[in-house]
Amino acid sequence: MTLRGIPARPNNANLGLSAVGVVAALFLIIVAFGSFTQVGVGEVGIVKHFGAIDPEHPDVFDPGIHTKIPFRDDVVIFDTRIQKEQVDASAASKDGVTIHSTIAVNFHIDATKAPFILQNLGPNYKDRIIDQQIQQAFKDVTAQYAGLELIQKREEVAVKAKTTLKDKLSPYYIVVDEFTIPNYEFPKEFNDAILATQVANQQNLQAKQLQEKAKTEADTALIVAQGLANAQKAQATTLTPEYLQLQAINKWNGQLPQYLTPGAAVPFIGTVPTPTR
Repeated sequence: MTLRGIPARPNNANLGLSAVGVVAALFLIIVAFGSFTQVGVGEVGIVKHFGAIDPEHPDVFDPGIHTKIPFRDDVVIFDTRIQKEQVDASAASKDGVTIHSTIAVNFHIDATKAPFILQNLGPNYKDRIIDQQIQQAFKDVTAQYAGLELIQKREEVAVKAKTTLKDKLSPYYIVVDEFTIPNYEFPKEFNDAILATQVANQQNLQAKQLQEKAKTEADTALIVAQGLANAQKAQATTLTPEYLQLQAINKWNGQLPQYLTPGAAVPFIGTVPTPTR
């Protein structure tokens, strides 16, 4: 019995039961949500049991929704699609020129070896192994070329660097798809030397072209002069009286002069007309 106006004292047993119910409900919710995991397209899920991976028979989830045991299983998602990594690299050429470049690499992992990568390299394998090997491959290849050759043989250098990087990353089941060297950055002194060389080459080319032009013109003038001399020589040997008479006949319009000097020869005939009585 309670006195009017005085509230009844709470029942500790009821409060305890309510708290237990709330905790149980939360536990059931956590278990329900923790029993499922989703793997997206282009991904794989590596299952860790109490934080460890079974090296002999690792559990790997393909894309989709999967069940797992809460508090025991943890799923690490790995991207198996082609990814891009850019690395700022520095190296030295065969002749000691320092080169800086930003290397762009496209790669992907072997999905079947994702547990190995996670166990041996960890989820941050790009920082631990890929970036380091990109720089090393760049150094190994640039050391085989002189500074100017790196510019002239950019594609060849990129192909050789890609092959070198493939060899370095294949033991880790990382596949190199593309290797690109967008540009080189050389010291100012080297750039100035290259510019001076290009200017000198251009000047030499122009001088050579002028020499060739002058020689061609001289050869042409000599040929023309020789031809003219030969023509004059031939003409001199063929200017006989008969030839000159023939040329005059070819140019005659067929009309005789109206007046003739007494005793003069008739043109193109060469006879003296007989005076009339």
